[in-house]
Amino acid sequence: MTTITDPVIGRWYKDVENDLTFKVVAIEESDDTIEVQYINGDIGEYDKDSWYNSTFDYVEAPEDWSAPYDDIETDDLGYSDNDTHLKPDQENLDISDMLDD
Repeated sequence: MTTITDPVIGRWYKDVENDLTFKVVAIEESDDTIEVQYINGDIGEYDKDSWYNSTFDYVEAPEDWSAPYDDIETDDLGYSDNDTHLKPDQENLDISDMLDD
């Protein structure tokens, strides 16, 4: 079985043959490489030929994907974002407020 899925930055994959879970963190078009970060925090790299000749498949983000980052604060994970994106006061809304100067 070979990989038929294209690499997508931010997406999680599993190397079925080697039982490795990783996330694509960068794609370098200039040298045709895909940079990945494994669940244990290690960084790796694949060239496009290696990618498509491997046994990678999409997976959901692991439940504890932040384990390698012991010093991450909960706020950094985006779970405690209290920004409610309130609507502007409709009575005082003017079209000029919406236009770029």
